[in-house]
This record gives sequence, C-alpha cells and structure tokens, in this order.
Amino acid sequence: MVLMKLVSYLYQGREGFGFIREGFIFPLHVLDERLPEMIDPFLAEWDRLLPLAQSAEKKVIGDIQWRRSSGIAVDRVSLLAPVPRPGSLRDGYAFRQHVETARKNRRLPMIPEFDRFPVFYFSNHRSVRGPGDVPCMPDHFKQLDFELEAAIVISKRGRNISARKADQYIGGMMIMNDLSARVLQMEEMKLNLGPAKGKDFATCTGPWLVTMDELATFESACAEGHTGKAWKLEMNCSVNGIALSRGNLSAMQWTFAEIIERASYGVDLYPGDLIGSGTVGSGCLLELNGTAALSNPAYIPQWLKAKDEISMTISGLGELNNMVIPEASG
Repeated sequence: MVLMKLVSYLYQGREGFGFIREGFIFPLHVLDERLPEMIDPFLAEWDRLLPLAQSAEKKVIGDIQWRRSSGIAVDRVSLLAPVPRPGSLRDGYAFRQHVETARKNRRLPMIPEFDRFPVFYFSNHRSVRGPGDVPCMPDHFKQLDFELEAAIVISKRGRNISARKADQYIGGMMIMNDLSARVLQMEEMKLNLGPAKGKDFATCTGPWLVTMDELATFESACAEGHTGKAWKLEMNCSVNGIALSRGNLSAMQWTFAEIIERASYGVDLYPGDLIGSGTVGSGCLLELNGTAALSNPAYIPQWLKAKDEISMTISGLGELNNMVIPEASG
C-alpha cells in the first residue's frame, strides 16, 4: 500500500516535488540523483515514483539523521498546485443536488439527460493554481463565485476505459476550487456553448495530492445502479471565516469511474490529466443565493469581493486556502 500526501513546492527560488509528513516536506530527488527536483508532469513517472516514495518514507521513520538533513519545514516553502502543469483539465457535473437545486431556483425542471450519462466541460489547464493569492480582472469580480469540489489525477495512459476498471487509473485526489465569474459565464452560455471566459482564469487545487490507498478507509457504496468507488469525505467551505457550504463526496450521483469511462471514449487519457467532480450541493454562491432569494424576495445576493479569503476543507484531503485579489494592470 502507498499512503502518501504528495506535494509540489517552491523553495529558495526552485521548484521541487516530494511528500509531506509531520509538518516536513521530504524531496524525492535526494533519493535518486537521476530524478529531477521537479517532475513535469510527475505522474508520467508514476510507477517509478511510488516505490521511491515508499523508500523515502521508510528512511523518514528509521533514519533520524537523514530525516533531519533532508526535511524542509512546510512553513519555509510556498506550496504549488500538486500537479502544477497538468496535461488537461475536465470538470464534471456529478452531484444531483447541485444541478437540481440550481435549476429549481430558476424555476426550471430537472434535466432528464442528467441520469443518462455523465457530462463534463474542458477548462484551462494552464491556469491551475495552488494555495495562495488568485489575481482576478475587474470583469471576474462581477458575481465572482467559488465552487467546492474534489479532483482526481489520471496516473496511466488509457483509452475506452470501462467503469469497472477505471478506478485503477486514479493516482490520487485533492481539493479543487473551480472559481467562476458568473456574469461572463451566463452571457457566453446564451450562445449554447460551454463555459469559457467565465471559468478559464483560475482553478485552484491542493494543498497536496492524497494517494488512493490513504483514502481506503473512507470508501463507501456508490449510488444505486452506478459503478465505481465512492468516498465518504465531508466537504466544507467558508469565506472570511464564515461557514457557507457543507456536503459529502459520497453524494456524487456519477462516480469518477463513470466519468473516466465517458471521457476516455474514443480518446486517450494521459498521466497528469485532471478531472473534477463538479460542485457539491450547496457548494457555491450561485446556488446559495438562489435558495435564499426564493424564501426572501428582499434578499441581496452575496458574491466574492477583493481580498476575500476562501477556505475549503475535505476530510482526508486537507485544507485549501486562497485569497482573490485584483490583478495589477499593465
């Protein structure tokens, strides 16, 4: 079994990759001089990295001198996105509660196609960020929203992957904040294409990538009639210390395995590709504002503002903290 939290980080001006344990990061390149400090994309070396990571963990436990000389305190580094340069980014639409409530708030019936197949859209894989500040343009602050999600990373190449086997292609899981500029999104989706400028400026992931063995104790039954693993992981989001969203990953109607099956139909998936779960029920301001307005017509919608701090936690996956800030002009 591989029980690890893998991190990418910036330390003394250089990028690195390793695992975190008891408040320290242990770089993997110190165990193998042939291994670069930054694996890019590191999951292309997944089969090689996992045994190396296991060896490193044994040294951390059994070699005090090595532990003292090789560990870097977490507070001395800047954490990057665990997969800082993914090959692609797909985001699913897997939580029935989110879809159903968002449509109910607009007085629209549930989409029957939701139960036919899992869907996803492509986002900008070059705008993936880790913890920390997120620069946003003025138009992004027009109804700027968070979206509370989990994301998986593909660990080996595959094509036409069946849902029965798809969980074997998941390398790890992390928290994902799919930031959304709602005015831009709603304007462009009137043209019957998927979201683009309303989503492409930032997707935050982190703080680390948790291997699937480490999540085994959280496994639960998936929705009836579906295929693949599910995980009972509590999901929460607060803004400026005020709790706003709460849900559970086990409420996914469509499993990650089924989304992988759909995504790989006639298409190759590659190590380092990211797939998001979609927003958990109650996991965004769009949904929360709509629900509040239905019960109180005088309700004033709330949206993210400059210097708001977003904190997302998922049990077993850690805490992802971001602040949205105005992007410097020029």
